Amino acid sequence: MSEDRLPPLREVIAAHDLGAKKSFGQHFLLDLNLTRKIASLAGDMSDTAAIEIGPGPGGLTRGILEHGVKHLTVIEKDARFLGALGEIRTAYPGQMDIVEADALEVDEAGVLAPGRRVILSNLPYNVGTLLLIKWLEAKPLWWARAVLMFQREVADRIVARPGEKAYGRLAILAQSVCEARMGLKVPARAFTPPPKVDSAVVVLTPRPEAERFADLKALGIVTGSAFGQRRKTLRKSLAQAASKTTQNADELLESAGIDPGARAETVSIEAFQTLAQVWRKATRP
Repeated sequence: MSEDRLPPLREVIAAHDLGAKKSFGQHFLLDLNLTRKIASLAGDMSDTAAIEIGPGPGGLTRGILEHGVKHLTVIEKDARFLGALGEIRTAYPGQMDIVEADALEVDEAGVLAPGRRVILSNLPYNVGTLLLIKWLEAKPLWWARAVLMFQREVADRIVARPGEKAYGRLAILAQSVCEARMGLKVPARAFTPPPKVDSAVVVLTPRPEAERFADLKALGIVTGSAFGQRRKTLRKSLAQAASKTTQNADELLESAGIDPGARAETVSIEAFQTLAQVWRKATRP
């Protein structure tokens, strides 16, 4: 669809007096060429129900609709943007719904049509990681792809591999459920107002159900403990998680086939999954 049916975003922001709120972690993407590139990372959306979190004035919203999505639902907490979003909905009749709500509390599967579902969002900085964990833990996993923009540091942590500086809890949780890759790097100057750091778009595609690690709660506990003191050996750093079980850290690690003298960043995702299973079995009743 042509963007000509809508005025430029800067005019929309001025007309509705829409300034970014720091308390909401808001930074607007106004470059429609860039938002189109982000939308294209979701693939063919002609049969897709998409959801966008925190659309703000609608830069990415326009890119998603122009890309030919079957239907788009936007979740916006800040009521100031509802008027501008309503103008986009009018320009794309029957293709878009607006839900005024806190995304952390929304039942996404309940507001989306059945069929292929994707998430596309320039996530607010202050809740991006919380939303990602929520979506990873969803049972059943209702989405087929997620195209998500984070601060560059967070994006690096999601796609990191063992041995890399950014490897840690977030990489293990995300990659235990999904294939994760870097889709697009976005400099700070692309935003209005520009944040202090660069951003990046991560593309997450769920693994086949049989290959996903189911107990993310246990995995989160052992990785949170293991990486909470990165410079220490697992024998010491895992003590907090071990305190909730009938075994000590050495016993848990040896049962999982992990050297207690190793450091967390050297341990594979599969080994941490085994450790989570061992931890769960040893947890005090």
